[in-house]
Amino acid sequence: MNVLVVGSGGREHTFVWKLYQSKKVKKIFAAPGNAGMTAHATCVSIQADDIQGLLKFAKDNMIDITIVGPELPLTLGIVDEFQKNNLRIFGPSKAAAQLEGSKVFSKVFMSKYGIPTAPYEVFDDVDDARVYIEKEAYPLVIKADGLAAGKGVYICMGKAESLSALEEIMVKKTFGDAGARIIVEECLMGQEVSILAFCDGNTVKMMETSQDHKRIFNNDEGPNTGGMGAYSPADLIDDAQMKEIYDHVLVPVLEGMKVEES
Repeated sequence: MNVLVVGSGGREHTFVWKLYQSKKVKKIFAAPGNAGMTAHATCVSIQADDIQGLLKFAKDNMIDITIVGPELPLTLGIVDEFQKNNLRIFGPSKAAAQLEGSKVFSKVFMSKYGIPTAPYEVFDDVDDARVYIEKEAYPLVIKADGLAAGKGVYICMGKAESLSALEEIMVKKTFGDAGARIIVEECLMGQEVSILAFCDGNTVKMMETSQDHKRIFNNDEGPNTGGMGAYSPADLIDDAQMKEIYDHVLVPVLEGMKVEES
């Protein structure tokens, strides 16, 4: 097969590295790729959010399947566009990608379908948000609604930090349009574990547990980053908890998305 990998980061580099090991793969292209990928793939100068450029490249180069790494092209509808043109592509539809692309959408979705989540409020006016945080108990978590490269989340231990977060997101617009709306939610304390799964629209297959290192300094101090590394498996939960996550998170998400896309 001829395979196109969309993206230029470590995630996409791993895709390229693993695809190269498959006897089923004839040629790998990466758009835009990075210098490290050139040992295994041909990099092409098309940006990950250039949907029409990627579509034309896939047609012109007889790409058998496209694998999308970054969130942005998924939220822009690359999967829908490729499928309309009868091209195979791996990734969620534009509608399903809202779960990653909009934290407000995700919170409303979870509330609607009974999926456990921290209590929250949504604001699109900074003054309303300021009034709200004046009377809330701390710590609080303040999140920019849209994609912010993993950096749009502030864990605030007091009112001063909360006001600073509002200033960064909604006044200074550090994250651009991604901060037009925010979520203010209860801070859930404890260890974080990531549960990823593959889904074909009907079946969910869970992967191994993992844990991401988000905060920039030791002892979980400093602001969140896009990720400071991760490890897997993360032996933080047992089989019973994994089943609970499957039954009460993953399956309800799948069933809810079926309803939303119908």
